[in-house]
Amino acid sequence: MSRKALVPIANGSEEIEAVCIIDTLRRAEVEVTVASISGELLITASRRTKIQADTQIVDCVGEEYDLIVLPGGMPGAEHLRDCAIVIDMLKMQRNAGKLYGAICASPAVALLPHGLLEGRRATCFPSFRDRLEEAETVTASDERVVVDGNLVTSQGPGTAIEFALKLVELLYDDAEKARAIGQQMLIK
Repeated sequence: MSRKALVPIANGSEEIEAVCIIDTLRRAEVEVTVASISGELLITASRRTKIQADTQIVDCVGEEYDLIVLPGGMPGAEHLRDCAIVIDMLKMQRNAGKLYGAICASPAVALLPHGLLEGRRATCFPSFRDRLEEAETVTASDERVVVDGNLVTSQGPGTAIEFALKLVELLYDDAEKARAIGQQMLIK
């Protein structure tokens, strides 16, 4: 059974995280749509790497996804936070009980201000952890990848493949599939 995932990207998104997520999901035969929120398909990531999106975020409205996941990076996480379409889609995803997630700065910067971490355990890039700790409705974790219900969060570039493999496992409810993809990528 095919799975569909949406990865919104913005100018300033973290390229390692974005590409690790996209690549790992595609290796698992997830139909991944990379959607730019910048108004142009080509974005400039946080370290000046150019990433070409498949489409504009506006073209994704009304589509159903098994997963919506945000890369981190600054100021990319702020741009994602400020994109009403992305936030509305994430809220619908959460309310439908479907998977959604974020890595690095995005849990604290993009999800937290919109109540998308409320009542959940979550992690993020260590320099943003204080935001989670100060939020009375979130339980901050220092784990590399945290799954709480249909929410998955992770810490940053060094945890991106682990995060993406966890997303594969959850999308297919199949730890063996995620392990096999990891082995192909030489992950222990």
